[in-house]
Amino acid sequence: MLKVIIVAGARPNFMKVAPIVAAMRRRSNEFHPILIHTGQHYDAAMSDAFFRDLEIPDPDVDLGVGSASHAVQTAGVIQAFEPSVINEKPDWVLVVGDVNSTIACALVCAKLDVKVAHVEAGLRSRDRTMPEEINRVLTDQIADLLLTPSADADENLKSEGIPAERIRFVGNIMIDSLLENLGRARKSTARADLGLEDKDYAVLTLHRPSNVDEHAALSRILDALERISQRLPIVFPAHPRTRKMIDELGLTERVANMKGLIVIDPASYLDFLQLLSGARLVLTDSGGIQEETTVLGIPCITLRENTERPITVEMGTNRIAGTQTARIVAAANEVLDHPPDKNNLRIPPLWDGKTADRILDALMGAS
Repeated sequence: MLKVIIVAGARPNFMKVAPIVAAMRRRSNEFHPILIHTGQHYDAAMSDAFFRDLEIPDPDVDLGVGSASHAVQTAGVIQAFEPSVINEKPDWVLVVGDVNSTIACALVCAKLDVKVAHVEAGLRSRDRTMPEEINRVLTDQIADLLLTPSADADENLKSEGIPAERIRFVGNIMIDSLLENLGRARKSTARADLGLEDKDYAVLTLHRPSNVDEHAALSRILDALERISQRLPIVFPAHPRTRKMIDELGLTERVANMKGLIVIDPASYLDFLQLLSGARLVLTDSGGIQEETTVLGIPCITLRENTERPITVEMGTNRIAGTQTARIVAAANEVLDHPPDKNNLRIPPLWDGKTADRILDALMGAS
């Protein structure tokens, strides 16, 4: 039996660890999972809501690291995580995604000579100004097993000199959670609560510092939203930090006066999934949402100049619009005027809801 520490750090990680934990519990004769929550996502209420919606068991350990600068938070995770690894002596540590907890826990394992596997390995934006890109690249260099979501990720790793024997193409773990929970999300009242039942609407997520920390960039995005919201309402579950920056940049009144922008508190996973699955259009600077909209066949406009998930563009659902007003509006008008044919939906290989078991098989095979 393999003892595996599974690390969850921030909200994007929860959708990735949920199906892995569930698969290990089903295969309890092969795996002994230990779930560690670093506490990097420090909003207890939202964290609890995601654990509940995704039916994740309570963490075995909660490190409670909390919010800080990148350096302080990464150092805090390293310091707090090391004793757990020493005490548990796991066969593997499994890290997911690209948050600070991912690289911090991988570094601890490298120093202690404990094998580490990285889920979502090989994704690259080629933008070193993104903290997530640094986390991805460094984690992949020191991980013993690199579990990739798409063929382009394999090629990225090989081009960086990673030996092929360390790479396993397993598919997209986010889609396991998506497909597992779509039925449950239909029971949510999120659309009805907003008066959007049987109506067209868009969904917006916005949180990256490059978009919300600079007045010029955020103003350009708001200009675009004002024009798009004249065609259909836009639901905006606002990240607490985004709200804070809107206030600090003096844009609170402007946002409040945008009649077509429906600003709500951050939604639980099931509520957000219902909103997402019923949208005509999604505008986002998130990585995972680009993948979810690809499988759902919903047009996605990415408010960034690049993406670490280019396969979502190749599949035809995602458009990279940047933060220039005219480009965002043009992209939105294009998809609203020419909706995609969902009968011709293209989904990448192994984005099929069965990735968790392929991850477990890879761990067994590499042990």
